[in-house]
Amino acid sequence: MSTFRGRRGGAAIAAAALLALTTGCGPGTDEPSGGARTVDHPVEDTTIEAKPGERFALTVDQNVSTREHWYLVDPKPDSSVLVSRGQEDASDSGDEPVPGAGGRLTFTFEAKGKGTTRFTLLHCTFTTCQGHTSTRPPATTGPSATPTTGSATPSPAPERITYTVTVD
Repeated sequence: MSTFRGRRGGAAIAAAALLALTTGCGPGTDEPSGGARTVDHPVEDTTIEAKPGERFALTVDQNVSTREHWYLVDPKPDSSVLVSRGQEDASDSGDEPVPGAGGRLTFTFEAKGKGTTRFTLLHCTFTTCQGHTSTRPPATTGPSATPTTGSATPSPAPERITYTVTVD
């Protein structure tokens, strides 16, 4: 015997479930306070101003298939002023991953309390960092060792971008 008593009963239950999902109890810990939206900042904009509760995002290009990665490294933000709300990958190839396709990595932050803090994003490629993975930055952030065969000059140091955020 069916749990639903015809189409109307099923539709009513589905409508009630949808209503319950869309009228939740408010934002969770990952949602900005007051329903504010996240503001995208250009990566080159290293001085950022925000109000408590505001969120902002920095999006960088990367290609993990060529061992190109970005990391949030020391100095990390003072958590009383600014909190990292995580990272999100987006592939240039859409929902279906394609070997060799590039993508974007978005770092999201939320302003917590008044003050000024700094944080750094580190950009590693296969020539600038050794020992890194998509989730683990290298143990050292100096230039990679000189290859035993090939060029006599050491690899360049990885790119570091340091941001200063003022929350007032």
